[in-house]
Amino acid sequence: MSCGGKYDTGNCVADILREIADAQDQLVDCTCDSSCEQSIADLLGEVSPVSDLDTVPVILYCKDCKPFKGYGARINQIQHVFGSFYFRVKSIDKDNCAVLELLRDPSSQKRDPKSPVEQETNNLRGTGVCITVNLECFCHVTCLPAINAL
Repeated sequence: MSCGGKYDTGNCVADILREIADAQDQLVDCTCDSSCEQSIADLLGEVSPVSDLDTVPVILYCKDCKPFKGYGARINQIQHVFGSFYFRVKSIDKDNCAVLELLRDPSSQKRDPKSPVEQETNNLRGTGVCITVNLECFCHVTCLPAINAL
């Protein structure tokens, strides 16, 4: 599987994220130890026994090669806006617009990390806070090992 084995839209980031979204949706009703392909295989139980894995955390990179950070706030908590470099793919439409859920470690006190390595990742969980992005704005995606985030 190269850049999106199931899709070939001409947008590599969109194709990979579509494949992740498809794999994650299947859970609801490679030679690398850590890669998008490995994370998808782990999520689907293709390599190891089926587990409680439900999310492939991703980091997206803008065309200037800097990691993308999304911001949001929970309902009735607008005074507590927070940022995250880590996302769970919720959906992608035919125009390459994606809905991404911000992932955070609930124990983290840092609301605005300055880089992905500064953000705590010991216990990444879905926040319920989603953003919509145009995938045409990104040139790179890093997939982390599949986790249980829901």
